[in-house]
Amino acid sequence: MKQELILILDFGGQYTQLIARRVRECHVYSEVVPWTISLSDLLARKPAGVILSGGPSTVQDPSAPMIDPALYEAGIPILGICYGMQMTAHLLGGTVERAKEREYGRVTVRMTDRSGLFGGMKEASSCWMSHTWQIASCPPGFRVIAETDNCPVAAMVNEERKICGVQFHPEVTHTEEGGMLIRNFLFRYCGCSGSWTMNAFADTAVRQIRETVGETGTVLLALSGGVDSSVVAALIHRAIGKRLTCVFVDHGLLRKGESGQVCHVFSHLFPVRFIRADASRRFFDDLKGVTEPEEKRHIIGRDFIEVFKQEAAALGKMDYFAQGTIYPDVIESGQATNAAVIKSHHNVGGLPKELGFTELIEPLRMLFKDEVRALGEALGLPRELVWRQPFPGPGLAIRIIGEVTPEKAEIVRESDAIFREEIAAAGLDRHVNQYFTVLTGIQSVGVMGDERTYDYTIALRAVTTDDFMTADWARLPYDLIARVSARIVNEVPHASRVVLDVTTKPPASIEWE
Repeated sequence: MKQELILILDFGGQYTQLIARRVRECHVYSEVVPWTISLSDLLARKPAGVILSGGPSTVQDPSAPMIDPALYEAGIPILGICYGMQMTAHLLGGTVERAKEREYGRVTVRMTDRSGLFGGMKEASSCWMSHTWQIASCPPGFRVIAETDNCPVAAMVNEERKICGVQFHPEVTHTEEGGMLIRNFLFRYCGCSGSWTMNAFADTAVRQIRETVGETGTVLLALSGGVDSSVVAALIHRAIGKRLTCVFVDHGLLRKGESGQVCHVFSHLFPVRFIRADASRRFFDDLKGVTEPEEKRHIIGRDFIEVFKQEAAALGKMDYFAQGTIYPDVIESGQATNAAVIKSHHNVGGLPKELGFTELIEPLRMLFKDEVRALGEALGLPRELVWRQPFPGPGLAIRIIGEVTPEKAEIVRESDAIFREEIAAAGLDRHVNQYFTVLTGIQSVGVMGDERTYDYTIALRAVTTDDFMTADWARLPYDLIARVSARIVNEVPHASRVVLDVTTKPPASIEWE
């Protein structure tokens, strides 16, 4: 069966990747491409449909991004969202004007036609708006199918050409029937079947890896021990077997029991050529006295590269380099369009060049964390590895505020193990998306055994999220928090106080550093 594809043209909208997620949740494969893609390249991909994202631009601006109008004549179903709809109206002969009253946040949208794009939806629905400009009149051949009190053209459609647009954002969870709208576009306009699954993705990725590597090529993988790189290892192992070599640099900053688990999985369950480099002493020595978060990340990234280079040199020439980059890594490292650098990732960018590789394999680059987990299950990885908590490349170093020492790492390691045990015992390990402890660096007075203590404060961080781009703090039961607090203070030396982090992302990041 030929894979159906929806292409999402990115105009710099903050929700663009959410569109891709919503489409994939309908079991239709989607990819985000820059709006500058040429019409010939776009048509060569043979998409079943195209979605034009929102963006910060104004169509009246001479420098505003515009697609080739010939796309509208290509016979491909098109859905414009926010800026994407305004651009469609502008290019096809409609008018776009500054709104008398801007609309931001939840707005009630009235559906004046509940067939086609709004099939099965309510007469009025709460939708997420974010616009200053709006369509004043539709292009010829289009009709209005939704409105708000302040926006006369909240949605428009040309049924014959299968081109439609909405002023609101169906991709965000704040739009209560947004998922149904996207499904209607996919299945009613684009004729998609919804046959794409992670098994299908795995088959496609395996085929692409084989085509890239060839019958004799070899691949070197930087295996961090996290979910992402482990899934990549399993995927490449399925494609080329023992021609994959995994180098696992153990920096001494992993969670409790993880080093042994990684060694077991990739020595027995997926028997690849596996090399473990124990470089913990080097990392701790180089981190001595360092307190600034980005400096920690750079030191760990540098040491990782140097240790990896030493191990790779001993292996001889390898043809391709692979790593477990996923989309949030790309966004936060500033590698994507209009993205600011939030924090450095040692697995994005530099390592392949340092090793002299020009050919890079990153099969997860456009996947989100939950999709990576689903792929891991499809590949047969152990559940405890697939559903382990996300873990940053620098490891516990960025969960220790201030200088990193082996003693502090042990405090975080033990407290984190307790937190994870209790979350699992409460049956919440599949409901809370990420949870861990942080050694805050703050010391406070306590009383233990009738004696005064002056030891560390441990912070609990637990969040719920769909995509790790935004997150809310998890409302854990008070009795669970009480058990975790009591166990940490009683069982972990030098921990005298426990606090709970109740900050969302944004403004905070999920990790503390």
